[in-house]
Amino acid sequence: MAGLDPKFDFKKMTKYFRTTFGCIGKVVNDEEHGEIIQLSGDHRAKLKEFLVGEKIASKGDIVVHGF
Repeated sequence: MAGLDPKFDFKKMTKYFRTTFGCIGKVVNDEEHGEIIQLSGDHRAKLKEFLVGEKIASKGDIVVHGF
């Protein structure tokens, strides 16, 4: 997951995702995108639901890539 406002605590978000989704996750620094959250497994729908539910992003702001 990339493109989030840097004001968010990515480490806390990642810990929440690991616990809630039962996956492995970490925050990595990408040269092109800055800090990004990487999770193991396919959690795209859950992440979109979380971002919209917490009013971090609107459905129109989210682009889901892959498959």
